Amino acid sequence: MFGISRFPTQPLPRYDQSAQRAAAQIIAAYSTSFSFASELLAPRTRTDIRNLYAVVRIADEIVDGAATAAGLNTTEVEQTLNAYEEAVLRAPSQRFHTDPVLHAYGISARRCGFRDEHIRAFFASMRRDLHQCDYADEEDLEAYIYGSAEVIGLLCLSAFLVDHPVSGPELSQLETGARRLGAAFQKVNFLRDLGADTAQLGRSYFPRAGHGGLSTQDKDLLIADIRSDLATARAVTGKLPFSARVGVTAATDLFEALTNDLAALPADAVFSQRTRVSTPRKLSLLTRATLRSLRKSN
Repeated sequence: MFGISRFPTQPLPRYDQSAQRAAAQIIAAYSTSFSFASELLAPRTRTDIRNLYAVVRIADEIVDGAATAAGLNTTEVEQTLNAYEEAVLRAPSQRFHTDPVLHAYGISARRCGFRDEHIRAFFASMRRDLHQCDYADEEDLEAYIYGSAEVIGLLCLSAFLVDHPVSGPELSQLETGARRLGAAFQKVNFLRDLGADTAQLGRSYFPRAGHGGLSTQDKDLLIADIRSDLATARAVTGKLPFSARVGVTAATDLFEALTNDLAALPADAVFSQRTRVSTPRKLSLLTRATLRSLRKSN
């Protein structure tokens, strides 16, 4: 009917592939940096990471983007977020979904063993964004970052290691690195979006940030904190399987470049403009990351 074959060959594998292409398109539409870095992952790993990040992206759109633009009020947004959380948690137990992103996520969640506690922690932080406008102390901010970013690092690690078992001590080191890398990425994005978060969303993630931005001293402390996170993560990147190492190295290099650019800006400029890495520079960083990883593997 209507030009669609009623009896396609291998219907489920074809739907699997179509769903995973949909997840990849979601990511490509929102983040060129992520898309570039993910290209350096091995194909199966790249697909799993994209399937995961598509769900994360949609949750973020529910909280901060398309849902509000579509006219949903805060109560409706929270109801939508809660329903999506439950759908994501159910996804691995269902082999077929009419939502292609949930279908793709379910494939990777089953394969990689994504843990429900990490998914719940992520959605808990997303839910906080609906009601909490500032973070009064460091402990409060750390709890938010754990759910919004560190558990994403742990979920990615599950995808990296699914075919590459490691010893208990190595896993502990890699988990620390994954959490610190996720935290670094989040803090960089906080700094990049400092002005927009304050002006458009009325949020301040850094306890010392006011409506006028950050002081030079506070900005320098945050940059030092990010660099410490990146250094801790980079120290264990070599323990990752090669299928993930190049992509993770590239992503780390990109965010290190952003950190250096932010460090070079006056504090008031960080508040008033969003720092970006140009496409040619991204490509150069990705090439260097690939060559460096190849040398270390030989």
